[in-house]
Amino acid sequence: MPDNQNSKRLPRAFRQSLVRNPAQALVNRVLSESRLETVCREARCPNRNQCFASGTATFLIMGGSCTRGCRFCAVGKGGVMPLDPGEPQRLAQAVKKLGLKYAVITSVTRDDLEDGGAGHFAETVKALRRENPGILTEILTSDFDGRESSWRQAAEIRPEVFNHNLETVPRLYPFVRPQAVYRRSLDLIGYAARAGLAAKSGLMVGLGEEAAEIKQVMADLRQAGCRILTIGQYLSPSQEHLPVARFWEESEYQEIKTYGEQILGLDAVVAGPAVRSSYLAYQTYQSITNFKQEATA
Repeated sequence: MPDNQNSKRLPRAFRQSLVRNPAQALVNRVLSESRLETVCREARCPNRNQCFASGTATFLIMGGSCTRGCRFCAVGKGGVMPLDPGEPQRLAQAVKKLGLKYAVITSVTRDDLEDGGAGHFAETVKALRRENPGILTEILTSDFDGRESSWRQAAEIRPEVFNHNLETVPRLYPFVRPQAVYRRSLDLIGYAARAGLAAKSGLMVGLGEEAAEIKQVMADLRQAGCRILTIGQYLSPSQEHLPVARFWEESEYQEIKTYGEQILGLDAVVAGPAVRSSYLAYQTYQSITNFKQEATA
């Protein structure tokens, strides 16, 4: 749970019961034995107990330190290590031990690498498919510093879902994501959509944005070809990070979900206080797949 919430009382949605069961023990053991990182732990996700207890996790590749200094993120900064060539195979074997049907793989941003880590994503997905025939994959990538050759390399591995988070509205980028570029991130999502992949993105709320700004970003995403969008409450990881400007009400999430799905025509908007990028990822993928099948029947 985040250490600092700007002296604001957490909404009830974040007061979750601690769950301990055999599935959670298995996830912890496999992660430890396989020497793997998860964004669940590194980013202090409020759902990590729930996800581990359901037998799943979101894998974080390429180390636990990032080359960027986004002011919302709990992942470590600086001090990056060389890529571990054995990581893709260890991850693939861990997925096999956990019996996952759908694997979500993300990474720290590695601007120090010539390809931004696109090749490591490709090797990881290839290893997953060798060890786990029929596995479905979702990759959550950085913007690869705008390198279109890296976008192509990541898209060519044909994940079922290609995810890249816009995170916030353009006006707040200089404060929230100073090394990122809104249009560049939007262009990456459009590239994935044009490649025929199910494009996905995610937004945080509670950083000082206006509802109208969120709706405009949603419209931009829809125009780019995004099919899935997650929207959740920002929580400040520590006193060193941006404070929470406000907590959104449950009714606001429902309104934004309705706007995205019924007005804009996004296939799925998963919105709520505790929603994060990989929250209910497999179930959401199944829902848009069924939608597509029904629409073309």
